[in-house]
Amino acid sequence: MTDTNQQLIAAFDERAERRNERRDFFKAAFGAAAMAGAGAAAVSLGSVVNAQTAPTDADILNFALNLEYLEAQFYLYAVNGTGLAATLTASGTGTAGGTVTGGAKVDFSGDALVAAYAREIAADELAHVTFLRNQLGTSAVAMPNINISGAADGPFNAAATAAGLTAGGAFNPYASPENFLLGAFLFEDVGVTAYKGAAPLLTSSIYIEAAAGILAVEAYHAAIVRTALYAKGIATPSKMLIEATEAISNARDSLDGAPALDAVRGIGPDGDQGILPSGTGVNTIANIAPLNENGLAYSRTPGQVLNIVYLKAGTNTAGGFFPNGVNGTLKTSG
Repeated sequence: MTDTNQQLIAAFDERAERRNERRDFFKAAFGAAAMAGAGAAAVSLGSVVNAQTAPTDADILNFALNLEYLEAQFYLYAVNGTGLAATLTASGTGTAGGTVTGGAKVDFSGDALVAAYAREIAADELAHVTFLRNQLGTSAVAMPNINISGAADGPFNAAATAAGLTAGGAFNPYASPENFLLGAFLFEDVGVTAYKGAAPLLTSSIYIEAAAGILAVEAYHAAIVRTALYAKGIATPSKMLIEATEAISNARDSLDGAPALDAVRGIGPDGDQGILPSGTGVNTIANIAPLNENGLAYSRTPGQVLNIVYLKAGTNTAGGFFPNGVNGTLKTSG
């Protein structure tokens, strides 16, 4: 075996060990609370499952549509200074959509590369909204009230504060290309885990394939954002961008609870990762794709996803980026 191969194997082992250490940390952090509530949670979950019918494909697609409304508004405002047309926010039966609080155009003049990424992602999210609305027809829910404000009392700053990132002042995702990328990082990984978690709930093979197509695009978006942040973080360590992704990752994990590890299904208490690399020097390995030890992306349930976008742990029906909650059947977090 060559020295190069030995170095690569050692580096991969180190990356795996880092993931194990992160998982052990979260097990220790959440273990006591999880054990204390395990019995009550099992009874509660069983009662919900028995009392309610399984969500329909329309329920699941509408849940996804709520998230696509949020992402599309954020990216369109960042690129154009304006959001979705009213014709794309009304319900399938014509009920007017909600309002958007905040949103602003980012000055990308000094960063043509991130500007190009932003324009591409904005166009993709617009296409996702349009596609889901067309598939749902009259069943499509209207856009709920959305808050994407970059103000001190907005959800982005609240999320950054929870992650411990606001010591230098309020966080505004529209203030710079770097801040925009961190705002996008907050959404994109969640979108990937949301679509992966929803896939087993769909019954139509047509919709499963369509959802897989959107999942793939969201994963590309996440990789773009993570790669751009990684490159900038390596080039300018003083900006602490890599460290910021780790803080956001930890905050998201603290919101979505600590599900038992299932490495085959891609579920676990540490179902989130920043972009901190492993190894050193020529053996450094980036962490662009957040995977478990089997090389699988993680899943989140709709309730866990809502915990993150509502910016609240436990059981809630509104908050954060959706001040009045999402529209449709799947609207309760936890």
